[in-house]
Amino acid sequence: MTRSLFLAAFLFLLLAGCQSGPVQNVVADDRQPEAAASSEPAAPELAPSEAERAPQDFQAWLRDFRRQARGEGVSEATLARALDNIRYRPRVIELDRSQPEFVRPIWQYLDSAVSQARVSEGRARLDEHRETARRMEQRYGVPAEVVVAIWGIESNYGGNFGDFSTIEALATLAFDGRRRDFARGELLAALRILESGDITPERMIGSWAGAMGHTQFIPSSFESYAVDGDDDGRRDIWGSIPDVMASTANYLARAGWQPGQPWAVEVRLPQGFDYAQTELTTRRSSREWAQQGVSRIDGGNLPGFEQASVIAPAGAQGPAFLVGPNYRAILRYNNATSYALAVGSLSDRIAGREGVRTEWPRDVQPLSRSQVQEMQQALNARGFDVGTPDGVMGPNTRAGLREFQRSIGETPDGFATVSLLQRLQRR
Repeated sequence: MTRSLFLAAFLFLLLAGCQSGPVQNVVADDRQPEAAASSEPAAPELAPSEAERAPQDFQAWLRDFRRQARGEGVSEATLARALDNIRYRPRVIELDRSQPEFVRPIWQYLDSAVSQARVSEGRARLDEHRETARRMEQRYGVPAEVVVAIWGIESNYGGNFGDFSTIEALATLAFDGRRRDFARGELLAALRILESGDITPERMIGSWAGAMGHTQFIPSSFESYAVDGDDDGRRDIWGSIPDVMASTANYLARAGWQPGQPWAVEVRLPQGFDYAQTELTTRRSSREWAQQGVSRIDGGNLPGFEQASVIAPAGAQGPAFLVGPNYRAILRYNNATSYALAVGSLSDRIAGREGVRTEWPRDVQPLSRSQVQEMQQALNARGFDVGTPDGVMGPNTRAGLREFQRSIGETPDGFATVSLLQRLQRR
């Protein structure tokens, strides 16, 4: 969800796919990855006039694209193999245009992403491929359990990396999607991959958004980071586990992974802590955080981060984490707090370490997209400027919400809830 990577990472950082691959996903807010395709709400079917007109227009567009691709160096043989029989895929456009009203709370996402079944399967997969995993760990400096965790979350260990033709999906998006220029660039990258001989068009499958293979690389990420891990002369992230592990580890290494450091540690925040600091843009050394009273929840020493941030994804009522460069490397794979926490937590559990200790505020009701927009409108109306209401719970909205919380004597943690919205509307 590619992609970290990258997707889609970024990417479909950037079109959302059924998985989250390196730099590929555009996320609705910086705390939540978009829903998997299997859980996307069904969008309305295209109107009959659109559905009837699209194939004819698509073929005209495709002829023009072929001329352009030929002019950019793609051979006629590759164009014929890849494009001669492709179809316009209305379902891809339905998924591209759908925007779920409700986003799962982070704890619900983590419940499924880091389930006991996924932990057990991850340990089994690591045992099965331990020699390969350790070899890649030595080569790239990325722990084997982190690579396996990304594999598990991106495609459930290869059980679901999508069944869309990447060429058809990207051609449809380049013709009719929200980000046509981006999709066109990814389509050209996919054609170059075919020309290089790494994969055939029939085996190049993945999500509706163009993310491919076990760990969901978009084509441009594949070109930049995919590696031939089994030395057979091809980079095959669809069928070769050595290639999957090498490519994923290489992506994280190139994204800034620092060997020997944890991705994060769970911390306890002192009374009166200023939650305005809980943004990734706020970076201090572990020593400086310790001087503020931030302590490791298990009683150990804080890791020696030079540039660390504190995050509290559920505000003052939930767990808090001190995150360093490896957390940011995971975000390069998919720029969503939920995703990075899932990868880190799953990797810890696969390695036999403890999971998150602090309980999430499961009795709290977060906001839907339209409710976030209502909150933004109400904050603006009361002088807490958050910019144009867009339904996205970003840093400006959190800052405005903290000011409102401060004005009513609540802990200003910037965590939006239905009860806060109701208080804001009453005032």
